[in-house]
Amino acid sequence: MGRLWKRELWRLVALVAIGGLLGWPFALTSYGVIVGLALCLAHHMRQLHALYDWLAHRPQQEPPASSGLWGELFDRLYRYQKGQRTTQRRLRATLQRIQESSEAMRDSVVMLDRHGDLEWWNSAAERMLGLKPALDRGQHITNLLRDPRFVSYFASRDYRDPLTLTSPIDEQMVLQFQITLYGDDERLLMARDITRLHRLEQMRRDFVANVSHELRTPLTVLTGYLETYADMASLLPERLGRGIDQMQTQTLRMQNLVNDLLLLSRLETDQGGEDDVRIEPATLLAGVQRDAEALSAGDHQIEIEIDDSRAVLGNEKELHSAISNLAFNAVRYAGPGSHIRLRWRACQGGACLEVEDDGEGIDARHLPRLTERFYRVDKGRSTATGGTGLGLAIVKHVLLRHNAQLDISSQLGQGATFRCVFPHDRLIAAADDSRRRQA
Repeated sequence: MGRLWKRELWRLVALVAIGGLLGWPFALTSYGVIVGLALCLAHHMRQLHALYDWLAHRPQQEPPASSGLWGELFDRLYRYQKGQRTTQRRLRATLQRIQESSEAMRDSVVMLDRHGDLEWWNSAAERMLGLKPALDRGQHITNLLRDPRFVSYFASRDYRDPLTLTSPIDEQMVLQFQITLYGDDERLLMARDITRLHRLEQMRRDFVANVSHELRTPLTVLTGYLETYADMASLLPERLGRGIDQMQTQTLRMQNLVNDLLLLSRLETDQGGEDDVRIEPATLLAGVQRDAEALSAGDHQIEIEIDDSRAVLGNEKELHSAISNLAFNAVRYAGPGSHIRLRWRACQGGACLEVEDDGEGIDARHLPRLTERFYRVDKGRSTATGGTGLGLAIVKHVLLRHNAQLDISSQLGQGATFRCVFPHDRLIAAADDSRRRQA
């Protein structure tokens, strides 16, 4: 390229020199130089006009024939154009494949720009969400999906967990929404039809609730007869007496299991919130402490710490059940001689009810599954302690009904902490309560 620039420069010098020499005999040297420069300018203007005509009217054709610097420029522009056209074809083909693959998906796919306006969607979105290409393109997504829960979910920008709602055009269809951020703050909205899974889950809940309810009557009958036989144990052979004691123990265990299953079914189906009251954590923890000490029978040291004056808004019976389950687990599994601390304190995001022990701790691999129904870290030991395997599942569902979450931290040999984190909107300050009484 440097050689072409030098050649172009020498061409300019040659034209100027020839013009000057031709004008020198007539004492018109300066005019000759001007003529040489004018010829050079005319040449460049001609090439520039050819460039403009090519780019403006026939860019798909080959460039004008030229030599020197202009020829090199034409060739480079032509090669760049060809590269750009090839890239565009590849991008169009890629976009076409993406759209075709999205069109083949059973799930709804909706592309939103950085403002939340609809740019593109597949046919599944038209079927599930009722989107219409002729009317809805460019509309904001919340103008079409107006459910307050979706509007709140969309505005929160926290899309780690999916959102389950009914379809805006078919109340019998249950959809699971998931939003992903990408590019320049753009969003990809996906909706999956989970109607069948939702119905199966509802059937499972109904089955568990119905079976648990039906078991209560025969268990009550068995318990009554066993109590009668136990009162007559002195009249029975020793062998039969031992068998009655074992039957009573197992019947009681079955009753506890049925009661926990019924409680779980109610927690899953009932939205809650109607009977929320102000709960003083000190009073709540004092009741849990008495129950835990009765279960411990003096084998553990159970203390209460109150580091926050705020109260919590919720269902007292449900929260007592949840915290009691955590305290009873600590008594059962921390080991004799352990210290158990029931604590209410401020924490990031709100306030926490904590149950902490310095017992054996839990291996980290078990922590993600502890709230699953009937999951046991040590099946043999857990059965011996009399637990139903549903305690932490109950805790989880109680906290979900209170917009709270369960956080578990533990290490082997260093105890465990079960933390119930309540958000700010569930907390009531003492000053708020005094103003309420004055009003």
